[in-house]
Amino acid sequence: MTMDFTTAVRTCLTQKYATFQGRASRPEYWWFILAVVIGSFVALLLGPLSILFTLAVLCPALAVGFRRLQDTGRPGWWIVFPAGLGLINSLIAPDMPDDAAIAAGQFPSTGSVLLSGLIGIVGLVVSLVFLWWLTRPSDPETNQYGPPPASVSD
Repeated sequence: MTMDFTTAVRTCLTQKYATFQGRASRPEYWWFILAVVIGSFVALLLGPLSILFTLAVLCPALAVGFRRLQDTGRPGWWIVFPAGLGLINSLIAPDMPDDAAIAAGQFPSTGSVLLSGLIGIVGLVVSLVFLWWLTRPSDPETNQYGPPPASVSD
């Protein structure tokens, strides 16, 4: 039996909200991520609720990603790498100059633009590797993170 959309969302939001142990099947992970994407679009339309929605789903999204990596035999804590690179890049990225600064010839330093671009490229490569890992089939046997999820027919 494979996990459906409603069961995945309910599992991630109620039963395993902050559970970083064990494993998560592909359907559990991807159905929940789809729910987060849809919820993000709806919350974005509602303005300030988007921040509250993001904060509400941050922990279960990290937890299910953590468990999904463990399901493929990888350490779950690696899930922080793509998010960490994005956070670092957002903190060091140069601000766009306003019209007055552009008229005065003031632009961000080349070094900060290059560093931000380099971190962005590394982040893209890391994200593609993680996308590959998260789409891999479940390890059908018990691994160091526990037995296979109930819906291992993914």
